[in-house]
This record gives sequence, C-alpha cells and structure tokens, in this order.
Amino acid sequence: MPHAQRQQMSNGSSITHFLLLPFAHTRELQLCHFWLFLGISLAALLGNGLIITSTACDQRLHTPRYFFLLNLSLLDLGCISTTVPKSMANSLWDTRAISYTGCAAQLFFFLFSISAEYFLLTVMSYDRYVAICKPLHYGTLLGSRVCVHLAAAAWGTGFLNALLHTAKTFSLPLCRGNAVEQFFCEIPQILKLSCSHSYLREVGLLVVGVLIAVGCFVFIVGSYVQIFRAVLRIPSEQGRHKAFSTCLPHLAVLSLFVNTSVFAYLKPPSISSPPLDLVVSVLYSVVPPAVNPLIYSLRNQELKDAVRKLFDLRPPGVPSNPCSLLIVQ
Repeated sequence: MPHAQRQQMSNGSSITHFLLLPFAHTRELQLCHFWLFLGISLAALLGNGLIITSTACDQRLHTPRYFFLLNLSLLDLGCISTTVPKSMANSLWDTRAISYTGCAAQLFFFLFSISAEYFLLTVMSYDRYVAICKPLHYGTLLGSRVCVHLAAAAWGTGFLNALLHTAKTFSLPLCRGNAVEQFFCEIPQILKLSCSHSYLREVGLLVVGVLIAVGCFVFIVGSYVQIFRAVLRIPSEQGRHKAFSTCLPHLAVLSLFVNTSVFAYLKPPSISSPPLDLVVSVLYSVVPPAVNPLIYSLRNQELKDAVRKLFDLRPPGVPSNPCSLLIVQ
C-alpha cells in the first residue's frame, strides 16, 4: 500500500491531498474513460447551453415554465462541471490526487448543485400542476415575483445545505488514510476516513436530508398524479399523448436520480463495494445533467423552434427576433 494511503492523521488539517478512485488501471481503459466522459460533458454542455441561450433570446419563452427550465440547465452545467473534469484529468494524466481544498470545494459545489436542482424540480412540478389543473389561476399563483422567489429559495436552500454538510464533514478528524473510494469527493466516502464518533452527527444530518428529499419526491409524485387525472379528462387523444410523453420521461429520470442518490448515501456498509459505488454515483451525478436537455427539449416544439431561430434556420419570410433580456411574464 502506498505511503500516502497509510498515513495515520490526528485531524483533517494534516491531510494535504486525497486519492480518488480511478475508473480503470490500464492505460487503454483510462483513455476510454476520458473520451467517454468528454463526450458526455460536451453533450451536456451543448444541450443545456442551447436551452439557456434559446430561453434568453426568444421572447416567447419568457414564461415561468422556461424561466425554471433555464435555472435547471444552469444547475445541470454546474453539477457535471464539478465532478467530471477532475476525473477526466486524472485519467488523462494517470493520477489520483486532489488537494484537500479542492476536495472540499468539489464537495460543496456538487452538493449545492444537486440540492438546488432537486428543490427546483419540486418547484417545476408545482408549476406544471398549476398550469394544467388550475389554468385560470396560473397568472396569480405564478406571477413574476413569485417565480423569482421560488427560484431564489431553491438556490438558497441548496447553498445552505451544501455549506452545512461540507463544514460538518471537513471538521471531523480524519485518521484512516486519504484514499477516497469514489471518483469525486462524496460525503459517505469522506466519513469512512473519520475515526471519531462525532461522524454520527453528520450521518444524522444525512438522514434528515434524505427525509426532506423523500418529502419533496412525494410532493412531486402527488402533483403528477393530479396532472395525470386532469390529462385523462382531456377529450383529445393527441393532447393526452403529448402530456404523457412529456411527464413520464421526466418522472423516470427523477426516479433514477432519487433512488440512486438515496442508495448511495444510505446503503448499508455490508453491500458497499467500489464498483457498485462507482456505477451508482455515475447514475445520479453524471446521467441526469446530460439527459435532462433531451427530456425537456426533444418533445418540446417551442424550444425546437427557438433553437432553429437561434441558428437562423427559419422558413423563408419568417423574421427572427433579436435576443433580449429574460423577463418572466
């Protein structure tokens, strides 16, 4: 075992760096991992970037629905940009190291992104519920000020959650080496390095966080149950198909995100293994940011029209509108 992994340290400040878990040990597989993650990152950057630019540039998309979608795309970019680049760099340069400060920053920004995104998805389910089940009250319940406040609440809650967990995690004494059994700095893996019983308090915080996440998930599912009940009353078969084809993929990705993240943070140590942890972490930290743009834009004619107009791919005689500041209507 390398000397860096045998270090016995009295507290976290003695650690200058951590060693992340590599995806592969052979050079060929390391390069394969690099190119795979590069493709996923570019797809996420392109998809979310197009949503952000199109929403900001097309006046027709200045509505609460697309305002929340713009925020979601920003958080998706933040989430995938926090973990994937460092893992790619480590595979490319055949290294495992990440500095102590870099690990703390990575943990904070990752928690901030996924927490804020999850709360934003809860807000978006409420937006869809009001739009479909209470359309006459939509302008009143989701006015400009309300939308800004809801988005700010999601970002603020994510920030506070990340700050609390990061501060608590890195205040623990770490004396079981510096090898993190994950491709990025993750709370359960950092807790394994602690030799203090005070880590139980952080575990308690994680349980509370998971309970809140489950509560949000129940709210989201409840909203969509009401939406589906309203959709089933739509006389047009085409209208029902459009609503279901939009909602079901969203629920599928959301379920994948919730189930894998809950499993990653609350699974029993007896079933924990590096390969399993690696797969689960990819499913909840890498897949959703790359897939969300497809879920929200592939079947959305308004967004596709906005993208065409962005690249001036409009039919002859149809004028394009210049970009303007995003105003929530």
